Amino acid sequence: MKRAIQFGAGNIGRGFIGALLSKSGYHVVFADVNEEIISKINEDKCYTIHIMDVECKDEKVENISGVISTSDEILEEIRTSDIITTAVGPVVLPRIASTIANGIKLRKITGVTSYLNIVACENAIKASSQLEEEVKKYLNEEEIAYLNEYVGFPNCSVDRIVPPVKSENILDVVVENFYEWNVEEKAFKGEIPKIYGMNLADNLMAYIERKLFTLNTGHAITAYFGYLKGYNTVDESIKDEVIQDLVKKAMIESGQGLIAKYNFDKEEHFKYIDKIIGRFKNPYLKDDVARVGREPLRKLNENDRLIKPLMTAKSFNLDIDNLLLGVGAALNYNNEEDSQSVELQSLISEKGVKESLAHVANLAQEQEILSKVEKYYNEVKSIISA
Repeated sequence: MKRAIQFGAGNIGRGFIGALLSKSGYHVVFADVNEEIISKINEDKCYTIHIMDVECKDEKVENISGVISTSDEILEEIRTSDIITTAVGPVVLPRIASTIANGIKLRKITGVTSYLNIVACENAIKASSQLEEEVKKYLNEEEIAYLNEYVGFPNCSVDRIVPPVKSENILDVVVENFYEWNVEEKAFKGEIPKIYGMNLADNLMAYIERKLFTLNTGHAITAYFGYLKGYNTVDESIKDEVIQDLVKKAMIESGQGLIAKYNFDKEEHFKYIDKIIGRFKNPYLKDDVARVGREPLRKLNENDRLIKPLMTAKSFNLDIDNLLLGVGAALNYNNEEDSQSVELQSLISEKGVKESLAHVANLAQEQEILSKVEKYYNEVKSIISA
């Protein structure tokens, strides 16, 4: 039987990618450091996905096992696997590189000449390529040559809202019905695996940025506005007419940048924006604004969901005021339980808004942008409460 490893046995790993692999006939090995989750997977050998949307239904995921990702056991799993996927988060991704490298070394030493494809399913641009570079740091020239011949790192874009909803069984997951998984066709090594729900893309960057500039941008800005206004969840926040109006305007601005860059159909893209906003309104998901807004330093990176669409739209001389307002809201995100938020607020207290954003988002040359963000930073609370 075909074997797959899913690094990350959290909600995304279980509720999205791991489930699709199982549905496609793979035995799925979940690899994680959470001993409770891994023990439960090995004990039950199944779990349930609760699809909560306009129509609600349950799907059972079977043919699974678990392994601690820091144990020696994972190396044998890598040696015998046909595909590896990840859903560990961009910050954690480099930490699993040495383990994957050691597994590739074992494949080489034992004479494995079958192809292995590794797909990093993270909310980051070209995450698989980033992982490949991290893995190569642990390999010598011969091992890198082996990797280049037998191991593929297709980039992808993933889209499914999987909130951390507690259930009686710690393995069960609540998800929305919608999902999208676009994978770079040309980057596969060997025969491309047939995986249910995986769409092969020849222009992946367009898909990646469509998702980043629409779902991720809108989701983050909704969370920051909602947090500042005292809401607990995304669906509560987006039902606020003031917030919904500002979020939609920001998504239209980012969308205009996409339309100009990739020649998207304007009418179709605006329909896509409306679909995304409809997903935010799903009352069953109860997606916490603190979860969606967490790690603001990462979200304010020049290549992430707030700054990248803003600068893309600016490059085409398009309106960006609502995107700037969203950045102002992110800079106001003050959550003592979020270490990045604490670090951001400390930086602002020490250096001020303009210098802090210039450093975090690499915008030192964009003084006009920095001045406008500083203005919105000071006005955002009154604007969203108007």
